[in-house]
Amino acid sequence: MFTKIKLITGSALLIALGLSQVANAQQVITIQQAVDKTLNNNLTIKQAQFSAAITEENLTQSKYALYPNLNASISPNLTFGRGLDQTTFQVTNQTSLYTSGSLSTNVDLFQGFSKINQIRQNKLLLQADQTNVDKIKNDLILNVVTAYLQVLYNTDLERASKEQLEIANKTLIRENALLDAGNKTLADVSQAKSQVATAELNLTNAQNELSISYLTLGQLMEMQPNQRFVVQAPLIDNIKAASSTANAEEIYNNALNIFPDIKLASLRSLAAKQAIAVAKGAYSPSLSLGAGLNTSYSYQFDYIGAFPQSSFADQINQRLGQSIGMSIQIPIFNGFTARSSVRKAKITYQNTLTSEQLAKNNLNKVIFQATTDLKAAESRYSSTQNAFDAQKDAFYVVEQRYNVGLVNSLDYSTAQTNRNKAEIDFIQAKYDLLFRAKVIDYYLGKQITF
Repeated sequence: MFTKIKLITGSALLIALGLSQVANAQQVITIQQAVDKTLNNNLTIKQAQFSAAITEENLTQSKYALYPNLNASISPNLTFGRGLDQTTFQVTNQTSLYTSGSLSTNVDLFQGFSKINQIRQNKLLLQADQTNVDKIKNDLILNVVTAYLQVLYNTDLERASKEQLEIANKTLIRENALLDAGNKTLADVSQAKSQVATAELNLTNAQNELSISYLTLGQLMEMQPNQRFVVQAPLIDNIKAASSTANAEEIYNNALNIFPDIKLASLRSLAAKQAIAVAKGAYSPSLSLGAGLNTSYSYQFDYIGAFPQSSFADQINQRLGQSIGMSIQIPIFNGFTARSSVRKAKITYQNTLTSEQLAKNNLNKVIFQATTDLKAAESRYSSTQNAFDAQKDAFYVVEQRYNVGLVNSLDYSTAQTNRNKAEIDFIQAKYDLLFRAKVIDYYLGKQITF
């Protein structure tokens, strides 16, 4: 969980960034504010929302597909040379304009309920996309909590590293003074310098890690790198109270009902099942009803005949035609396309059922692992706290004896190193326990607060 990140280049820049973030920060962000900023600004959420909007439009369009269609057309044609006189119906040499127009409508009365089933499937797909938005938000909340706690951990680690460097510098000053007085050797001073160098390196690493953790949290909230902020540390004096007493089975059963991952997998299975019904519609005959109006108008530019050309209105009325009809199509053989579509839909459905079960299995595994990790974190926290208290007491004794010359520099350095390591282990265990407890709250659907 909280592992050190090794940097090879850019250390100076990252150190400056980390220091400026803490020293010049103007905005203090709580865990709830960090979550809210992420949910409001994160681009991944916006992409998922756009996808859901497209699916909603597909649903609307599938409903409109039930309505009759209505189409109009007009076709003007200018002809030259020999042609049919639309008045005398004789073939003559002429230049004429012939224009026809039509208005038609058609409605599907029956298509094996494929349109109805398509609407049902689109409703499920919309619910799935909306649930996917919830899933992404849910995952981001856990990411924010992880990044937030990482900042807190690295902040404490930096503080401890500064304290260790301060102690090491004081020791070096003392060793140099004793060397000048003839009470210490160059070996003692070299040992003190080594402790200072180690403490400086630890501080550099801590500052680097703090800068990176701030950057990670800021990126989740879609904040610009120049937007400085600090996080609000939680009150965790009674950290053991954060642990959960619920067992893994209870947590799992609760998560099955509220966790978006499971709901999403279930909706995708239902949508895939509905796709089978849509595909089966191709087996059924289709019945449609149609109606139309058509008319035409012609004008001969060089007309010479026994009858005058009729006016536009007269021709439109005289040539007006109406039609109404019904069409039935019976699928007999189409290269087994319908059968293939149904088979593929069934395979897809079986695959989504498998994915749904995998999601449940994974959730069960993760929750049982989380409860195990929480118990281990509680034990480790207690152990590291006892070890740190013991090392502090031991270092205090060694320091007192060292000040009066009863302990050499090597033993003092060893005691100091042991005390520093115990403190870092304790800080790590403290935030690891807090994180594990919040993971349990996450699977219980509780709001994560400190």
